[in-house]
Amino acid sequence: MEALTGVSAALLTIYDMCKAIDKRMVIGDIHLMEKSGGKSGDFSF
Repeated sequence: MEALTGVSAALLTIYDMCKAIDKRMVIGDIHLMEKSGGKSGDFSF
């Protein structure tokens, strides 16, 4: 969860810097790819 938050914050920072160039820019497909351990076990997208 912390990694998803970090990636989202980093992409929003990049988006904020690049919006002057292209206001129609889209950031998509941020999702969990793989997880191991924890109560719910392993996960792979």
